[in-house]
Order: sequence, then structure tokens, then C-alpha cells
Amino acid sequence: MSLVGKNVIVTGAASGIGLATAQRFAREGCKVAIWDIDEAGAARAAADLVSSGAKAISSRVDVSSRAQVDQALQRFRTELGPVQVLVNNAGITDFRSFMDMTEEVWDRVMTINLKSMLVVTQAVLPDMLEAKWGRIINISSSSAQTGSARMTAYAASKGGVIAFTKALAQELAATGITVNNVPPGFVDTPMLRGEGVAGLGVSVDVVAAHSPMKRAGRPENIAGACAFLASDDADYITGHTLSVNGGRYSS
Repeated sequence: MSLVGKNVIVTGAASGIGLATAQRFAREGCKVAIWDIDEAGAARAAADLVSSGAKAISSRVDVSSRAQVDQALQRFRTELGPVQVLVNNAGITDFRSFMDMTEEVWDRVMTINLKSMLVVTQAVLPDMLEAKWGRIINISSSSAQTGSARMTAYAASKGGVIAFTKALAQELAATGITVNNVPPGFVDTPMLRGEGVAGLGVSVDVVAAHSPMKRAGRPENIAGACAFLASDDADYITGHTLSVNGGRYSS
């Protein structure tokens, strides 16, 4: 499953699933760009990778802004080369009852979680089309598969990510580019420990204890799935939803 030398962008990679994914690709010998709106966190993550011997850069990027994406992509191409692997991981969550949902919150969740799929993927595709090889991996959510109370906007946006994946995979299937998505289950991340605990009303450990495996997932579990989907071992897999959820949802 050699990925040595591949050029990879991971969005939302300053912490959590994105960080673990960037670290996994770096260990596989890839050159990695960490994109995140948290500029300081992204810089720290890239510096840690560089200190371990990897080639890594960071950029502050709002993934819903085409101008910021284009600027970061120009730097990526200058310092690392053409994009070969994209992991669309950046996203936000929201916990509130449906009747408390505002248009402003709904629009923000859709912009960050779903519009970013258009903005970032459109930007990198020319490199992959020219090379006749590419991997696009979108991080969706098991909440879109099962439904989740008090998460209507989030689940709807991630359902859109799953549908986006299937449609784009069909369009690009003959080009050498695969498009797949990974819906994480209940994964222990800083975002879940922060916003998630407040939104759920109970601790992460309590929720995990009631899951089929009786524990939360680790960001590294999602990173491993991403590494597989980026590899040549997965070159006949496209439009697929690779659920990594500890048994929360079976398909």
C-alpha cells in the first residue's frame, strides 16, 4: 500500500481526525499540507511533522472561500507540486432543537460542511485530471446515515457530502480519479469533547459506554481508512461509503 511521494492536502487538519489523517499520510511517506482556519494550530501540526522528518506545510484556509483556497493551493503547488490526494475533512457541528434552528446557523453549517466540497474539490481537480490519477476522500458522518436528534443541519449537510461523493464518483470514474467518503461514528476528538459534550448533555464516556463496542473511536481509525482509500489497493473502489463507526450503523 505504498503512498510514498504522494502530495496530499488535508483540510481541517490542526486537530482531531484531520490531524491524525495528516500524520498517517506523513508516516506513509507523503508530502502533506495542513489546511485549517486555526492558523496557529495548523502551524504547530506542520512543525511537528517536519521535526519528525516529514515534508509538511501549513496554511490558514477558510474552505468556503475560493480566494483563500486558491491562494493556499498556489503555495502548495510551488512548494510541493501538483495535488494527488485530497481529504475534505474540515467541518463544523451544531446541536440545537429544530425549532431553535436559525437560517444563519443553517447557512453557516451548509457553507462550511457542504459548499466547501465544491470550492476545494474544483480547485484541485485540474491537477488530477492532467495526471489521470487522483484520490478524493470526503469525511461525512454516521449522523447522516442514522439521523441524530438536535443535529438537523449537521446531518443534512453530511448527507449532502455522501450524495456529492456518489455523483462526482460517477462523473470522474473513467478519468483515473476515485471519489469516496468515510462517515465516522462516535470518535473522541477535541471538537466532540467541547461542543459535543455541551450539545449531547452527557459526557463522551457515557455515550461511548452505550455504543456497540462500548468505547469511542480514535481519530487514527479514520486516518487508516483514508490511507487505504488513497492507495492503489483501492483503485477499483469509487463512490463508496466506508463506514468506520464501531457498529453504530451497518450497511
